[in-house]
Amino acid sequence: MSRPRLSALVVARNEEARLAHCLEGLTFADEIVVVLDRSTDRSAEIARSFGARILEGAWEIEGERRNAGLTACQGEWILEIDADERVSPGLAAEIRRVIETSPYAWHEIPVNNFIGSRLVRYGWGGSFGTSAVPRLSRKGAKRWGLQRVHPSLAWTGSKGPRLTQAIHHHVDRDISDMLRRLDRYSSARAADLLAAGEIGTLGANLRRFVSRFLKCYVLRGGWREGGWGVLIALCAGLYPLLAHLKARLEPERHRPSIEPQAAMPQGNIPLTGPSSVSASRA
Repeated sequence: MSRPRLSALVVARNEEARLAHCLEGLTFADEIVVVLDRSTDRSAEIARSFGARILEGAWEIEGERRNAGLTACQGEWILEIDADERVSPGLAAEIRRVIETSPYAWHEIPVNNFIGSRLVRYGWGGSFGTSAVPRLSRKGAKRWGLQRVHPSLAWTGSKGPRLTQAIHHHVDRDISDMLRRLDRYSSARAADLLAAGEIGTLGANLRRFVSRFLKCYVLRGGWREGGWGVLIALCAGLYPLLAHLKARLEPERHRPSIEPQAAMPQGNIPLTGPSSVSASRA
C-alpha cells in the first residue's frame, strides 16, 4: 500500500525575505504549492527554486486566496503553512506518521509564537494570536469563509487528536510590528463589517475590549509573560473596538470596493509540475 501524498501549501505576498526559510522545512512533502497574491518581489523565483507549483493572482479576500490554494493542491492531505512559520524535522516526521494511519478529516497543530527571538507561550487569543491551528486536513475537508481577515471555516468530516510537535510562528518582529499588524487586521475587519452592513455598537465593543483583555491576560495566562502579556491582551481587546471605530468614523476609507466571489474559476488552477498561472481579480 502506497503512502498518502502530502501537499504543502503556502499563501504569501512579497515574502522574499522569509519564504526560503519557510520552504526549506517543507521539502518532506510530495509537492509544494505557493499562492502568490499581488507579489512584485522575488517570491516567485524563490518558490521555483524549491520546485513549487505557483498560483499567481490578486485576491482582496483572504478566504478566496486560501480556497484557491486548497483547490490547486493534488495531495490526499494538505498542510497549510504561512511564510512566517517554520516546520521542524520533528513536526515533519509526526505529520507523516499521522497521515499514514489517521481515520480523521483534520487535525490541529500546536503553535510556538515568537516576538523577535522571544518565545511567548501564554496569553494568545481574541483573534490576535492562537496556541493551535487546524492546518492538517484531507483534500476536500476544509473550506475557508469569504472574509478579509480571520475567515471562518467549514469542515467535512471529524476532528482528530491534536499533534504534539509545534509550528514555530515568527508572528511579530517587535512591538512596532505588532502594532502595525493590529492596524492591518482592524482595517480588514472594518471592511468586512461594512460589507455585511452591521458594524455593531460602541457599547458592545467596549464590553468586548474588557472581556477579551481579561480572557487573554487572566484565563490564558498572559500575566506569566509580564509586559508582553499586557501588550497581547491590549491588542486582542482593541482589535474589534478599532475595527468598529474605523467602520463607524471612516467608512469612506474602509468600505470594500470588491465583493467576495463564491469560488475560483477552475481554469486558473495549475495542473502539472512547477508552473505559474494567472488568477487575476477585476
